[in-house]
Amino acid sequence: MSSSFLAERQAVVDVCLRLADAGYLAGTGGNVALRVDAEHFAVTPSAADYYATTPAQIAVLRLDTLAQVAGELPPSVESGLHATLLRARPARPASVHTHQPIASAVALTGRALPLRAAADMADLGPSVEVVPYAPSGTGLLVRALRRRLRPGCHAYLLRNHGLVCSAASLADAARLLGRIETAAAAWLLEQGRTNAPQGPLRPFVEAALAPRLATSPD
Repeated sequence: MSSSFLAERQAVVDVCLRLADAGYLAGTGGNVALRVDAEHFAVTPSAADYYATTPAQIAVLRLDTLAQVAGELPPSVESGLHATLLRARPARPASVHTHQPIASAVALTGRALPLRAAADMADLGPSVEVVPYAPSGTGLLVRALRRRLRPGCHAYLLRNHGLVCSAASLADAARLLGRIETAAAAWLLEQGRTNAPQGPLRPFVEAALAPRLATSPD
């Protein structure tokens, strides 16, 4: 391997800090993976404190068997989820699983998130599809994702769990995750106004979602 891919592992650490600052990796929740060559990918360690993780702790696994070949700590329990997405999307070497709050709220509904902005549809597909619930870190979740993979769809809501997204780079993944969060806020506001126009919680929901709509999705 090329010097154990230290530069790529540093890039994983850097994007973890960016996503943690944004509130997308809450506590030790969520994980990040990056394909580093045709046979290997780097992935965050299991139950990692992202503010304390070092490049040497980032695991490097074989893409086919998930055998660990580098890294001081064991890999994320969601490594199989990332490997499935990376194998299915060879042109998109970054895979990120988040617990970002607004998209995760949409995941609770069991409904796909429609994408209406032209840039979002071009980069992610027409919608963020839903993967049926399966326990985190299990083969059941990996198989559920595999069954839901669709050509041209690059982000998936994990029912009752969070979001997984593939991208051309880690920086691009962070940008796309922000755009999904904005689309999720707009959709939830629309649903609230349509289905509960006089609901007592509406002002509180709108106050919580409005800042996301006022923020640049990039």
